[in-house]
Amino acid sequence: MDVPIAAATLGIAGAVCWSVQLIPQIIINYRKHDTTGLQPVMMLLWATAGIPLGAYNIVQDFHIALKIQPQILTALSLTTWLQCQYYGSRWSWFKCLVLVTPLALVLAGVELGFVFALYAAKGRHLQWPMTLMAVLSASLLSAGVLRHYWDIYKERTVRGISFIFVAIDALGDLTSLVSIFFQPDLDVLGMVIYGSELVLWLGILGCGGYFNLRPWLGQKIAAVRVRHGPEVHSTRVIDEDNDDSPESTRQSLSSRSSSTVFQTASSARADHAGGSTPSLRLRTVPSLQDT
Repeated sequence: MDVPIAAATLGIAGAVCWSVQLIPQIIINYRKHDTTGLQPVMMLLWATAGIPLGAYNIVQDFHIALKIQPQILTALSLTTWLQCQYYGSRWSWFKCLVLVTPLALVLAGVELGFVFALYAAKGRHLQWPMTLMAVLSASLLSAGVLRHYWDIYKERTVRGISFIFVAIDALGDLTSLVSIFFQPDLDVLGMVIYGSELVLWLGILGCGGYFNLRPWLGQKIAAVRVRHGPEVHSTRVIDEDNDDSPESTRQSLSSRSSSTVFQTASSARADHAGGSTPSLRLRTVPSLQDT
């Protein structure tokens, strides 16, 4: 399906998502000065995955947004990996820079070599090098996410990872995946690269809903019940004390009338002399048969 406008729009959206996906995570790490639960191995795998993915997208002549996308992924992944070493392993900034600078240069050189090699293979009509790049990038991306699944299995919670980052990354995978449908030629390998990671991110979101969101909602509901429980009980007691229903009114009038009509004069004088509220005594009224 050749729709250049749709391919460009979705490709740019995917590039934007991948450009900002790790920024919320980087900000959270900086504010907390802690990266507990965030897997540095994942960040290193992602930085490495951007190399074959970038070479693949360049040689396949995807939209410019998809060509830039892997480069941004590698840069942000290396930055996050640096934070893991600085905050988690307590490395100094000097040690981090000494290690990451040559690493970034090596990765850039490897990607450049891949691009030239893939162009040469494409000129000879060899398909397996392209397939190798696609499989390698998909495997590295998936392996990075799968590392979090192991942490979730051990800890029974999703920790150390921003759900905003996960949602943005999944959206970037989705838009990039759909943009491939609007390329002149449908690239199945490209679909596998973005589709495999999208499925894994959706699984992370599902685990977050089960292990994190569900207990949180349960605590909120329990807190509301505890806070409003005594108020509901006191309201019921007040309602019972102030019961002005017709039935209760009739019973009150009935008992009052029966106690006043059949009061004798002697009992009234006795009660008045005692200083207490006049008590009630029933007097037997003779029937017509007795008379």
